[in-house]
Amino acid sequence: MNAPLTRIVVGIIDAPFHALVTPEDGAIRAAGFATAEDPAARSLEERLARLDPSLAVRGVEEAPTGSGPIAEALRSYAAGEFTALDDLPVAQPETPFRGEVWRALRRVPAGEAVTYTELAARAGRPTAVRAAASGCANNLVALIVPCHRIVRTDGGLGGYLFGTDIKRRLLEHECALR
Repeated sequence: MNAPLTRIVVGIIDAPFHALVTPEDGAIRAAGFATAEDPAARSLEERLARLDPSLAVRGVEEAPTGSGPIAEALRSYAAGEFTALDDLPVAQPETPFRGEVWRALRRVPAGEAVTYTELAARAGRPTAVRAAASGCANNLVALIVPCHRIVRTDGGLGGYLFGTDIKRRLLEHECALR
């Protein structure tokens, strides 16, 4: 059996952000914010168990110091260096189109918010708006694969797994909302 995943926690926009990382390759496998309903962010492990059971059975241990390149990149992002997350390695189970959606998401720069319709076009299937939205909803690596940068056509925020308040604060942090 492989080593447990490592949990890295860094404060971003005054909220604890958790990243679950495979130690053998340094890839972020699940990430997201703790919420009032889930203060330990255990929902990340539950989502990972549904989508990648072989990883979830390895368990999770806390990072001893919160140091290392991922923690440093997250702290840099929190301090306003928005490109600090761009090269972090991520891995999550994907279908061909979801993979295209997630790669398209990573190409949406901080400070920009695009619609689900635009995301579908950027992923190569302009008529697959619902499938693009599903890709956002099933993204295991929130923030690094920035599904928070996708908004509704009418300008509304749309949904976000960690709540629309977190989504709004992220977009304000990145200066995508004024």
